[in-house]
Order: sequence, then C-alpha cells, then structure tokens
Amino acid sequence: MAALTKDRDTLRRDDARYEYPVAATTRLHAGGLVALNASGFAVPASAVPTLTVMGWSVSPADNSTGADGDINVLTETRGAIKLANDGSITRAHVGKKAYAVDDQTVAATDGSGARPAAGIIKDLDASGVWVGF
Repeated sequence: MAALTKDRDTLRRDDARYEYPVAATTRLHAGGLVALNASGFAVPASAVPTLTVMGWSVSPADNSTGADGDINVLTETRGAIKLANDGSITRAHVGKKAYAVDDQTVAATDGSGARPAAGIIKDLDASGVWVGF
C-alpha cells in the first residue's frame, strides 16, 4: 500500500478484550496467562521462547479433545494482575519486564532466552507480583 494522500476513517478498538483460537488438546484456566504459539493458537504461557504472551484468560477454555481453533478463549489486557513471583523479582525490577515461567508465575529475567516476556512489573508485595500489559 502507498502512504496516505488524504484523511482516512481509521477503525479502532477501545476495549482490552480479545478472543483467540485455542490450540488442539489444550486447556486454559481462568486467570492464567495466555500465549500464542508459533502457529497463532492460544496455549497456557510457559517457559517457551517462541510464545507471545497476550494477556490473561477471562474464563476457562477447554479444547482438550478438540482440534486447533475449535473454540476461542477470551483474554483481557486492561490493568494489572497479581501473579506468583519465582523469587527473583525485587523492588528493583518495578517498571521492568516480567517473564513467564508458567501461566501463573513470572521471573525477573528471560532465563537466557528461554522465557517469553509477560508484561511490565507494576508492583510487588509478599503475596506476589502485579504485572500490567
């Protein structure tokens, strides 16, 4: 496409909820981090560097007996959610990236390239880490 030469009516979304097709034989739990695999299907976040974390699951999605894309999962990206700290995140990491260890745990580092970025560390306390998207 060529650059604009006149104004255009640009479509936009104000919401922070998106649905993604779920990978075959996959179950996602409500409140867990959701990632897209290399084929673009939703899976639970984990320490797989090719995953792209998209947000957290608003409700469960059970495609454990289905094929790729048989169902969708609704995800949210607004605000921040509390996740478990693998023990590596301190106050010094607030404002920096958090990396997915699994669908409920984050770390301060990418584990030498083994973990996908999960969001930005907004705060932490004794019970967990607040991660925003």
